[in-house]
Amino acid sequence: MIKIITFFLIGMAVLAMLGRLRWPGGAKGVGRDKPRGALPKPKTCPTCGRMNLRGGPCRACREDGNG
Repeated sequence: MIKIITFFLIGMAVLAMLGRLRWPGGAKGVGRDKPRGALPKPKTCPTCGRMNLRGGPCRACREDGNG
């Protein structure tokens, strides 16, 4: 049983090391070039500054018209 667990852990360590390698000729810009955890800048309403998923005027500004 200990042999099986040892081989499993060694195999996982080898896979982890292989996953960190940069293969020559691989696809460019698949996520290696941007910093880890980088999220896109949130979109805001240009009138009132509320967070908005669409990026244009928010629902309140479209309905009210005065922000």
